[in-house]
Amino acid sequence: MTADSEDFAPEPVTHDNVMTVDDPAFEAGNVAIVTGAASGIGRATAVALAANGLTVLATDLDEAGLADAVDRADELDVDGSVETHEADLTVDEDIASIVDAAADLGDVKFVANVAGLQHIDPIEEFPVEKFDLMHRVMLRAPFVLAKHAMPHIRESDGGTGAIGNMASIHGHTATEDKAAYISAKFGLRGLTQSIAAEGDGTLRAFSVSTGYVKTPLVTEQIPDTAQERGISEQEVVEDVMLGDAKVKEMMEPVEVANLFVLGFSKHGRHLDGGDLTWDGGHLFTY
Repeated sequence: MTADSEDFAPEPVTHDNVMTVDDPAFEAGNVAIVTGAASGIGRATAVALAANGLTVLATDLDEAGLADAVDRADELDVDGSVETHEADLTVDEDIASIVDAAADLGDVKFVANVAGLQHIDPIEEFPVEKFDLMHRVMLRAPFVLAKHAMPHIRESDGGTGAIGNMASIHGHTATEDKAAYISAKFGLRGLTQSIAAEGDGTLRAFSVSTGYVKTPLVTEQIPDTAQERGISEQEVVEDVMLGDAKVKEMMEPVEVANLFVLGFSKHGRHLDGGDLTWDGGHLFTY
């Protein structure tokens, strides 16, 4: 596998690869908020949840990417729908507006915090402003979004729902040059458990931790990692990203989206505070 290989082109969401669950909560009167929905895992999750009959409030700063998510849902003729709302996760008023917009569409039941960004540098060279931005988007924003969404979930029919947070294997273990990302993901897992502790078993929370996924966030860090470590881009993929995994391939965004479908569904009712670790054997084998 090389860094410019066609293997990095992700599979689109289709009826064949998306998980569908017969769940009474998966209906158009119930709303799922998905952040980072303009690309990658966020877009796949928005379309997958709509394919399961939910009304999805897809949010991002990328208007064109959000339109692509709507187009994909329309192409699949999904049972639910993807509605869009542009918002900046570094602005508290924008985060509140996301929940308000979702509540206008129906009962807010689910939140998928997927938005993320990456920066590669050793700690002594890491820009503090970049560290702050990453924590604001990947840790503070999910907290503020939960703060606004939890009352709506509690007031919805049955008071049931779930918040799913996109963590990472780097929320379990650390590697070089990613201090902001790693500390944010460790914190996000702590936030997940805090939400679960306050959710009384009806408002659940879970995190999703995967290895490397075919997304722009992953592929765009390959050149930086190669330069930082003085190795080739192919070595970054084969040795750094997949070297410790037993399954020698990256995940598809739709495969991660399916984990959110599972976690939100009736089959996830005992998943509360826990982590869906889909890592190809990276963390638990050697």
